[in-house]
Amino acid sequence: MNAPLAETKASQRLAIVDCDIHPTQRSIKDLFPYLSERWRDHSKSVGPHIRQGLAAMQAYPRMMAAGQRADAYPANGGPPGCDLELMQRQHLDPAGVETGMLVALSKGGMEERNQDYARALSHAVNDWQIEDWVRKEPRLRAGVVVPQEDAAFAAGEIRERSLEPAFRQIIVSPRSIEPLGRQRYWPIYEAAQECGLPLGLHPAAFGSSPSTGGGWPTYYMQEHYAFCTNMESNLVSMVFEGVFERFPRLRVALIESGFTWIPAMCWRMDRAWERMRHEVPHLKRPPSEYIREHLWFATQPLEEPEDPAFLPEIIEWIGWDRLLFSTDYPHWDYDDPRFCIRFKMTDAQKSMLFRDNARKFYGLS
Repeated sequence: MNAPLAETKASQRLAIVDCDIHPTQRSIKDLFPYLSERWRDHSKSVGPHIRQGLAAMQAYPRMMAAGQRADAYPANGGPPGCDLELMQRQHLDPAGVETGMLVALSKGGMEERNQDYARALSHAVNDWQIEDWVRKEPRLRAGVVVPQEDAAFAAGEIRERSLEPAFRQIIVSPRSIEPLGRQRYWPIYEAAQECGLPLGLHPAAFGSSPSTGGGWPTYYMQEHYAFCTNMESNLVSMVFEGVFERFPRLRVALIESGFTWIPAMCWRMDRAWERMRHEVPHLKRPPSEYIREHLWFATQPLEEPEDPAFLPEIIEWIGWDRLLFSTDYPHWDYDDPRFCIRFKMTDAQKSMLFRDNARKFYGLS
């Protein structure tokens, strides 16, 4: 993974914004400074009660190394993503990361059934991001982790954290109890719009239901593919149930779910709307117009057709200004910015993809 010195300097001149970096805790004890005595005791005596059947094991289906890079384990122990110095040396420095957006999925309470504990965990993880990461590394920015099933608490947490400039988005799991267009989640969108923070939807390992519409998959590769189909279902729900009509300034980034499926989904939604729009009188425009106005797309995992030239055609339809570069560090399918883009771009397109779009989207100075 180490690049020659000349390559490293070239990547630093590129100055990228990485929209998907995963920090994690060495153990739940990393959150103890930010949890009350009650919840420290709870974590030791009861532990998590997550929304799937294997509470003490890797979520089904199991995957080797928890989906992490084999070279990302710190020499002093702990899981990948827990060591800031290693992240700096292995990723931030050689990849030329100007700004890195933290997406904290581990122990954040998003799928915790005990809602009291979920509230405590999300608040603690948000404190932990600032104190253990952002204050120690000025290139990093945080995402407000919320337990979306408690929308009232989530909205309050968003409003509180929006006062801290380091929080630049809100992290919501699409593995929700109901599709994200349902009105039970609208207080989250109201707070997001009010505070001017975008939503970052990122697939999580756990959920209240199987990861595919046909049930639990047999293989990890099915689970990995289902990231995009799960996201598609939630996006259709948000459009048809009127989220973007009700919250016209809401901005949403889809993270780690691809983007080449977007045109076909939009064509299909528009066709359905043309024929059955009487069912959704609250929609004033074709569905594809809401997508074009409210959605941005992180690149990783970058779809790789046999002919890389096919990708720019899809990007032209979506819009070059709608892509946000991401690496997914420290996962095994990490997209190295020096090598992962295999199609030709103009200098202006390259600048938009790697840096400018994200700076505008997240309001980075």
